[in-house]
Amino acid sequence: MYVTQQALASLGGVIALVGGVIGSALGIGIAAPAGVAALADDPKQMRNVVVLAAMPFTQTFYGLVTMIIIFTSALPKVPAEGMTGLMVLGIGAITGMAELFSAIWQGIICASGIALLPKTKGQIFTNTFLLALYDELPGTLGIVWAIVALSLLKLM
Repeated sequence: MYVTQQALASLGGVIALVGGVIGSALGIGIAAPAGVAALADDPKQMRNVVVLAAMPFTQTFYGLVTMIIIFTSALPKVPAEGMTGLMVLGIGAITGMAELFSAIWQGIICASGIALLPKTKGQIFTNTFLLALYDELPGTLGIVWAIVALSLLKLM
């Protein structure tokens, strides 16, 4: 069975999305239980809990945008011969890993802050949000990496 360069490139886009989806699911799965416990202690923290628990979801969007870019811009330009499809697969894999780990660690950061919301009467929210934004950066750089790499390959 022969695997085409277009198939490899397509797989790269799918891996970028899957990394974001799995990372977001795990990150939210880490943060949300802390939110349930915090709301049991202080139901007034609902807004803060929802914002912090949802933060890891952004990596799904980054993975989706990367997949759309690969499918709509790069895939039509991938030649049938050569290694371009394999390179796009690598770009998708690196992006997927960036999204995966960024979302998981963001969920851990958010869970820590959520757990302290009742004790601090919500005062920890801003600090937690800012620290979670630091961990947003690898996810953001993952999609930037994909765009730059695809541009360097003249696929955008």
